[in-house]
Amino acid sequence: METMEKSLPEISPPTDLEKGTDPNIASSASSNRDYDDELQITCASPGLSRTPTAANPIGNDGVLGKTLSLIRTKDSGIDPGPPPDGGFNAWFQTCLSHLVMCNTWGYLNSFGVFQSHYMTSLQRSPSDISWVGSIQIFLLFFIGTFSGRATDAGYFKVVWTIGAILLVLGIFMTSLATTYWQLFLSQGLCMGIGCGLLFCPTIALIPTYFSSKRAIALAISAAGSATGGIIFPAIVQSLLPRIGYPWTMRVLGFFSLSTLTPCFIFLRQRLPPRKSGPFFDWPAFKERKYSLFAIAMFLNFWGLYVAFFYLSSFGRDITGLSRKKSIDLLLILNGVGFIGRLVPSFMSDYYSGPFNAFIPCSFLSSILLFSWSGIHDINGLYAFSILYGFFAAGIQSLFPACLSAMSPDLKKTGIRFGMILSIVSFASLTGSPIAGTLIQMNDGKYLYAQLFGGLSMLVGSMVLVCARISVTGPVLMVRI
Repeated sequence: METMEKSLPEISPPTDLEKGTDPNIASSASSNRDYDDELQITCASPGLSRTPTAANPIGNDGVLGKTLSLIRTKDSGIDPGPPPDGGFNAWFQTCLSHLVMCNTWGYLNSFGVFQSHYMTSLQRSPSDISWVGSIQIFLLFFIGTFSGRATDAGYFKVVWTIGAILLVLGIFMTSLATTYWQLFLSQGLCMGIGCGLLFCPTIALIPTYFSSKRAIALAISAAGSATGGIIFPAIVQSLLPRIGYPWTMRVLGFFSLSTLTPCFIFLRQRLPPRKSGPFFDWPAFKERKYSLFAIAMFLNFWGLYVAFFYLSSFGRDITGLSRKKSIDLLLILNGVGFIGRLVPSFMSDYYSGPFNAFIPCSFLSSILLFSWSGIHDINGLYAFSILYGFFAAGIQSLFPACLSAMSPDLKKTGIRFGMILSIVSFASLTGSPIAGTLIQMNDGKYLYAQLFGGLSMLVGSMVLVCARISVTGPVLMVRI
């Protein structure tokens, strides 16, 4: 053993006290690691020790030195290598995130069926009821800033578990609500906070598993909102007349509990945690493309959910549809959204890029909202539901892919995504209530609300074009 130790080369003490590693002997793989520029890995035999020096007065022989070494190892984790871009585990994580989106965005996209029921049962104005759904979307987006940063810091499982508990608890408490304020607290606040803690950490996982197939993986994940948008209205439509509102909500609660359980067990964070750093990446706003994209998303989401909230009530109030057929419109809107999330994302991955696929979806959605004002029969409403459901779903699925394309450092994906979500949250909070107020101001007519939604998305589309030009210049045929 003494001969072996003498033959080993002398290892110089570390020169970087904070990280406890010598940059000169860092793994050569670090030079190729563009996804984790903070992590350094050194290899040494467990039998070797470093002696105290002026640069390292503690040394690694002492208890404190070994403790610090263990803490550093735990914080930095193990280099996972580049994204696998496929394989069983990556696609399995995508399927699990599909279930999470089903239980978060699925409820939000289904709020139109609750909007109609609450307006009748609680005798409140459209604007009052829409605040319940709007606060859900606001909290889902706004809390993304903090849940995204916590995900980057390695607290994915803790944040996710709290979110799942709050979501399921909120559903069961909603079944007991009999007044507006009880409904606001349970379905609005409790479910909204739960959705916010679930959504951003889950969606931020997917880009870390994929590179070239990122957009299609995000689309499969986002398609869960269409799955929920079909399942939840169908359950409400079928069970509400039979077993009443309280037990209908409890059935929804048991459904969420059963589908979130496997997600709790198998969802895994791939990248090592990044403990240090702020909650906001302020330098991102110095990038013109990021700032323009944030403005464009605010304007797009300001008008996006007007149809999701009011299409069902429009069918009953303006065209005289029955309650069942008005819910069918919402089922069509969300059902087509499943295809609308996959097709544009497929085109994005293999042909155009996310920005080039996003811009047409945004423009066409704004045109459809304008055209909604001229529809007064059931056939026109069915056509509108199909077309708008397709292009609006494209916006929802391509939104994360566009943002990921502007975040080359995967360790900051959660932070940057959360920042955009916080900005979008205020648009989602105010958009639908503004539309509801416009309906009241116009004596129950929907024209002002339709124009508001169409105009906000049209301006958002124009700003999105400016964001693209800031990246590529005035070049048309370029993949981005």
